[in-house]
Amino acid sequence: MTGAPSLKKVALVGIGKIAIDQHVPALAASPVWQLEATVSRSGRVEGVAAYDDFERLLEERPDIEVVSLCLPPVPRFDYAAQALKAGRHVMLEKPPGATLSECHELEALARRQGVALYASWHSREAACVREAKRWLADKTLHRLQVTWKEDVRRWHPGQDWIWQPGGLGVFDPGINALSILTEIAPEALHLNAAHLLVPSNRQTPIAAQLQFQAASGAAVSADFDWRQEGEQIWTIAIETDAGNLTLLEGGARMVVDGAEIDTSAEAPLGDEYPRLYANMAALVSTGSIDMDLAPLRHVADAFTLGERRLVAAFDW
Repeated sequence: MTGAPSLKKVALVGIGKIAIDQHVPALAASPVWQLEATVSRSGRVEGVAAYDDFERLLEERPDIEVVSLCLPPVPRFDYAAQALKAGRHVMLEKPPGATLSECHELEALARRQGVALYASWHSREAACVREAKRWLADKTLHRLQVTWKEDVRRWHPGQDWIWQPGGLGVFDPGINALSILTEIAPEALHLNAAHLLVPSNRQTPIAAQLQFQAASGAAVSADFDWRQEGEQIWTIAIETDAGNLTLLEGGARMVVDGAEIDTSAEAPLGDEYPRLYANMAALVSTGSIDMDLAPLRHVADAFTLGERRLVAAFDW
């Protein structure tokens, strides 16, 4: 008889809201992963070894082969580079970095080290995204409108880093929409105009309107807003030459020509984060790299092309 396969040991770095709400439950429910340690200045997970010094973790725990980084974008590069140089596989919470250049450098480092690296985009694992991609594959776009409006006070309470350079502002949720868009669009798109609304006391936008160029001439646009009260809106509405498709609730629901499509069979692992960790397990097993930076490129283009307009100050 053979014993049960050993679990993959992972260290979770940055124990904030996203780690507690998503990563920890996904790991706890996984038959593949074992959360072996955390690194944080203040956050803890009950029953898990806690470190406040990442270098000490790497030195003391050579048995932990995977590091999952849930830090804000700006400090993430240094932690990722340190982990890769130590021969650990690395999973990056979205966005994978604060700049495209540092993401390219991490990919090159991972290749030199022969370890896995994963730029995870959780919204691509929403229940209906794969089916939407299949449905659109042989269609011609006529119009595509992204509407992503939510209340920053509800989803990022007191998190001042999002308003600082590198924090992305409204593009922190908006990049989720862009990750779906770049996954399902049946043709290449590039940004050709943007308007960024920046609070007078902040460094990053609280709202943004984007326009894209499509080879087919389709009208493709996105409207991101962090000032939404009441109903939260995460919708992608698409008109094609062969019908209309709408993704609702961030890709959790899909409607085609007025009829809701059941995609439950497409999501055997349940929520987005269990599927992310299943993807990471596959990458680790082969030492592979998945560093798709298309969503981040659109954000970088928006900051380059965007016309900036100051709006009312934002305070928590």
